[in-house]
Amino acid sequence: MFKIRKAADRGHADLGWLDTYHTFSFSSYQDPQHVRFRTLRVMNEDTVQPGGGFGEHPHENMEIVTYVLEGALEHKDSMGNGEILRPGEFQRMSAGSGITHSEFNPSETEPVHLYQIWIFPGEKGLPPSYEQKRFDDDKMVNQLRLVASPDAADGSLTIHTDARIYLAKLDAGISIDHELAVGRHAWIQVLHGKVTVNGTELETSDGIAVSEENQLNIQSQNQAEIMVFDLP
Repeated sequence: MFKIRKAADRGHADLGWLDTYHTFSFSSYQDPQHVRFRTLRVMNEDTVQPGGGFGEHPHENMEIVTYVLEGALEHKDSMGNGEILRPGEFQRMSAGSGITHSEFNPSETEPVHLYQIWIFPGEKGLPPSYEQKRFDDDKMVNQLRLVASPDAADGSLTIHTDARIYLAKLDAGISIDHELAVGRHAWIQVLHGKVTVNGTELETSDGIAVSEENQLNIQSQNQAEIMVFDLP
């Protein structure tokens, strides 16, 4: 069973300094038909203008993963972390029992384009934690590279929930497969390019929810980048 979430159908807000698209209900965008998928709660695609950003704000009991496509994002939090996230790097922040942080575009000239993803944790009240990592491109070209998992498998980030996140950068005409265990579900987000998933065509910023399937076949129609979520 497949359910497509087209890019143009997402929630949208343009605040001047922030151009944001919401796959699921978020902030002022509330859609009872699109609140979450399984444990996946937020899938926001943001473009933040130079010097813009999110001031200090709190989170709790959420696994937050951020991936920058273009530009740079500066992060500061109440644990004392202060990092700049650049293309090719993933950030994982486990809000746990409570954390505050801020996110800004430090550039004076270039916008930052990013995805921020929230996933429900497997357990509430965990100690907050933070992790940031760069993954080699050659391990994700034309193959799925595990970038986050509950057991830090294959050098991936550790997320405190039963989910696995993969990234792939595909040349045109490539076909890759992903097997889903019985009872598992998937969400596929197209970061850019055009692909088909089991014959269903998706374009840049489209997403698709997958249930009751045991095999995914992803074929790239041009150069593409995708994120795959394997969920309970």
